[in-house]
Amino acid sequence: MRYRRTAAGVRTARSGSSLAAVLTGIIVAPAAVALPGAADRGHSSGWRLVAEEDFDDPLHIDATPWTRDPQGRDSPWYIDAFGDDGEAWHAMSDPDFSAQLATVDVYRKRQAFGRDGWLTAEIAAVDKDRSGEPDSSPGLSTVDLPDGQRAARIEEPSWDAGVLIRSTDPLPERYRVEMTLRDIDFGGMRGGSFEYDGKYNGYQTDGTCKTSFPWTFNGALPGVARCDYHDVTKENGFYYLGILDHATPSPQGNPGIHFRRKVVMDGYYSHQSWSLKNGVCDPGTGRIHGVFDGTFNGVNAIFVRGDRMRSGINNIGNEYYFKTACGEFSGDEPFDDEGRYSGILTSTELRPELLPQAAYHFAVERDASGYTLEMGGPFRHGGPPGPITLRFRHDFVEDGRPIWHYNQAPDAYDGAFDRSLTHTGHSGTYTTEHAWPADSAYPDSFIIGDPHLNFYEGTAVVDDIRLYLPAT
Repeated sequence: MRYRRTAAGVRTARSGSSLAAVLTGIIVAPAAVALPGAADRGHSSGWRLVAEEDFDDPLHIDATPWTRDPQGRDSPWYIDAFGDDGEAWHAMSDPDFSAQLATVDVYRKRQAFGRDGWLTAEIAAVDKDRSGEPDSSPGLSTVDLPDGQRAARIEEPSWDAGVLIRSTDPLPERYRVEMTLRDIDFGGMRGGSFEYDGKYNGYQTDGTCKTSFPWTFNGALPGVARCDYHDVTKENGFYYLGILDHATPSPQGNPGIHFRRKVVMDGYYSHQSWSLKNGVCDPGTGRIHGVFDGTFNGVNAIFVRGDRMRSGINNIGNEYYFKTACGEFSGDEPFDDEGRYSGILTSTELRPELLPQAAYHFAVERDASGYTLEMGGPFRHGGPPGPITLRFRHDFVEDGRPIWHYNQAPDAYDGAFDRSLTHTGHSGTYTTEHAWPADSAYPDSFIIGDPHLNFYEGTAVVDDIRLYLPAT
């Protein structure tokens, strides 16, 4: 290990604290300030810092007691019909879904931290034998880095768990949020191989089955045992920074989040057969190569479309739109000259071997009319040696193509892209009559980490989470 855990300390958020408390009184600050390193981060000095977490003070989150999730609408972690115990899955595949869900319990932690509690840790783990405690010990703790800095270590020792850092309160109308990545081990190749450190693609090779049970895009599978479900070890991943459309994100079964994303920068380290259609942009040359010709350590910059759903997954996932140094593409058509690739277009690839001595940064900006995704660091591609910064912007509605649920207030959207969606399982259907109605409003919240309860496993070290508002 290249760094060590810092001894656990106790730091509690003040009573009644929130992001709103952090922002109150700061919005009317009299003077704009230039950001240190703004040029390196690829943005102008037109932002002012209003909240930050550098993890210099030890975290105490791992000491927080586990709480069994009661599930259903009365759960503090209920999101919508596509959450863990959502109505959609019962309608599509009961009685099998109810029977399978009854074989597991989910335990959770929700803990605010940072100045005035502006950040929240959401940690979840599955109890597969209902023994009364989770089967693994995911967590968020402080570590010391070789350069003397402190950071936060996301620890996810098993695929049936999830760890997120999120904004405690919804984000403002205009903002810039950013984070620094100091290390990551959520899969991908190391030294040209998926097998390293006793793991395979980041998963522990302990002989246990690691599957998507019981949350699939079609609901539970009738008569299929846990270990006969889809094996997930060829798919690992991590959300460097994403914006969702609800106030309190938490780790949930895999399908649900695919209906809640606005913009995303994530890594999907998959070498399943269907990933043959994915490509990687080389920003240094402007050319695209196949994902199997890379290292499976990519960064995907995704603007999630509000007008089209992805084919083949039961109308649950929105279609993607990619803006890269190699051009602009949607995920439903070939995006290279030879027609070889038509899935995910990855913007570039990380070089994990450089961490934690090096660092990567990720940022999302929301202005009056759209979102900008930014990534910077010593990427595998990029031309001359050294760090580069890539920035990609998409209007809320661009060339008739909307970003899903972009409107934070009802008067920002007229219902133009509303539609009904029907989802089909083996025993029934579930219809969302209005997927984006005219009187709707969807707050922005950011997430860092792993939002899935039945996919992804590994560790990551993050630092310097910051929130900026416009300087004027």
